[in-house]
Amino acid sequence: MVQIRILPNRPEGGSGPEWLMLELQGEIEARGHSGLPGNLMGDLHFSTEGIPILIIGHHILYGKISQLERPFVVLVKKTCTRAESEMETERVEQGVGEESASCCYVASAIIKKKVIFKTRPKPIITNVPKKL
Repeated sequence: MVQIRILPNRPEGGSGPEWLMLELQGEIEARGHSGLPGNLMGDLHFSTEGIPILIIGHHILYGKISQLERPFVVLVKKTCTRAESEMETERVEQGVGEESASCCYVASAIIKKKVIFKTRPKPIITNVPKKL
């Protein structure tokens, strides 16, 4: 049987960072052929009433926050020694060496809420000339 070790990454007595998931209706395309990974998509702000506002270029989207039915965990793959795992005592009893390297996953964050942007983006118009 394959065992996948997941190690918590949290401060003393805490539950670790909590992230938000963004859900957008439609498609986002980057200019050129560079793609979206590693690029800034836009700015996420919250109004005084707690309404999420996403600004992408010259467009603005209004959203709402909802709870996920089941939370997600963000995992980061890491090569660790057996001594780093919490199951060290079980492994030593089974005769597994303490310094052998293996793969484990570190739980870096929990996602419990998502921000949904259902409406179409509205253009941001700052100055409209009176005469053409």
